[in-house]
Amino acid sequence: MSEAARIQTPVELAEDELDRSLRPRRLQDFVGQETVKAQLAVAIEAARSRREALDHVLLAGPPGLGKTSLARIVAEELDVPFRQTAGPALERKGDIAALLTALEPGAVFFVDEIHRLPRALEETFYPAMEDRQLPITVGQGAGAQVITVELPAFTLVGATTRAGLLTTPLRDRFGIQYRLEHYTPEELARIVTRSARLLEVEIEAEGAHAIARRARGTPRVANRLLKRVRDYAEVRANGIVTADIAAEALDLLEVDELGLDRHDRDILRTICEKFGGGPVGLSTLAVAVHEESDTIEDVYEPYLLQQGLLERTPRGRATTRRAWEHLGLKPPESAGPSLF
Repeated sequence: MSEAARIQTPVELAEDELDRSLRPRRLQDFVGQETVKAQLAVAIEAARSRREALDHVLLAGPPGLGKTSLARIVAEELDVPFRQTAGPALERKGDIAALLTALEPGAVFFVDEIHRLPRALEETFYPAMEDRQLPITVGQGAGAQVITVELPAFTLVGATTRAGLLTTPLRDRFGIQYRLEHYTPEELARIVTRSARLLEVEIEAEGAHAIARRARGTPRVANRLLKRVRDYAEVRANGIVTADIAAEALDLLEVDELGLDRHDRDILRTICEKFGGGPVGLSTLAVAVHEESDTIEDVYEPYLLQQGLLERTPRGRATTRRAWEHLGLKPPESAGPSLF
């Protein structure tokens, strides 16, 4: 069973519903990504004034930075229907045809993980995106005929964590392309404060900043940590999230001062202790830490690279001197220089 088709447990469904309730619904409520917001606001206003569908949008960046939220905001700002799917869920051309032909005029069609769309299905999107047409083959062999179905104007919003895996023909058909960057601690503190208000959690400014500093520059992580700190505050304190309570809760969760969790430190420690600091190939590292290569590359590496703890070399991954120091290990003379 594919990840997209996996049945969620009641607890996971409740968590997803809670996460959705914390998402901003309007562009003015979206914190951070100021350049992207400014450019997107102009594009939305222009499309609205011309009463046209917004040009197709590609959102790239690490997980948890708000790509899905921005896609929903586009639909809200344009006041049009929102339809959502994911690349791995599209297995046949018929899947795409069924979704596209059911779209209402002006609708936003969001495809998450679009880089995982099977290559054989990619070409189905080309005429739909360019000419709003969907060629459908009826019959087989010499008697087969191609019928062209006219589609309503729509906006395809694609989200990807690995823009480099998109083919050039598909990428070039997106008229609007943005890359989302990690958030500053100040921006994350504003997000934590807003989320705490929605969750009816009493939080002090320093408590919000304590969470923000360990949130890996990612709103999704910040909101997840806030919910766990809230639990700790309710059970071990008076329910108020202060800087001290946040620090105690995050220490219990094994999230350190740099925002690294146990899995991050396992990756770094494995490279340091088992491979002498590297370089080590990604597939070898994945086996050593019992994790998928894609997960390491998409989820863990971006932040470790950003923090100057890990580097990519032609021969594989290697830890920097800063990583050795952060783990409390003595770096060998060959360890890479600290970037900070």
